[in-house]
Amino acid sequence: MNTKDTEKTDGTTATGQTVEEAVPAASAEESNGSNRETGADAQDGREAHSDDDVSAAATPTAETDAADAADDEIEDAEAGAANSARSSGLLSAAAGIVAAGLGVVGLTGSWTGRVAAERQTLLGQIETSEGGSTAERISALYGDAWHATALVNGMFALVALIVGLTVLTRPGKPGWVRAFGLGGAVLGGLGLLISIAMYFDLILSLPAAGS
Repeated sequence: MNTKDTEKTDGTTATGQTVEEAVPAASAEESNGSNRETGADAQDGREAHSDDDVSAAATPTAETDAADAADDEIEDAEAGAANSARSSGLLSAAAGIVAAGLGVVGLTGSWTGRVAAERQTLLGQIETSEGGSTAERISALYGDAWHATALVNGMFALVALIVGLTVLTRPGKPGWVRAFGLGGAVLGGLGLLISIAMYFDLILSLPAAGS
């Protein structure tokens, strides 16, 4: 038997490796390739999972920011409503006090009414300086002055009545504010009635000549 037959009988290859040695080597290479592919797939899976985690972490943050913005808007709206209610309460209180004061002025008279009466008296003196009957002099010197005073007082009383009623018709106001509004409306209404009666000589009439 020659050398070639001996090599074939022993099952060796041309490179000096046996068949049993060559097969495990090929299997090892295929296993290493599969492991590398598996490792690459696992790396891709970890990266994808990491991206999902980032997206999942970003979503609650966006929701939290939106919730915070909504809470801020609600707080701003509540603060604006509170400031508006406070301003409205102050205005109503001031209007009630003003109504009561105007009602008192409409009943008792004012500096404006006195000035208007004196002006009418002066005009009456000018008109009757060149003569005239006694009735004309009484009307020009006294009647017109009384009417001017009643007109001015009636204007104050009318404003007091309107402001007082406005305060009373606004809901949700404290009791003391409504009390001032009611007082102003009552005084204004009473002053308006008296002024109308004085203007048309229903309470006190002008004295007649020779009486």
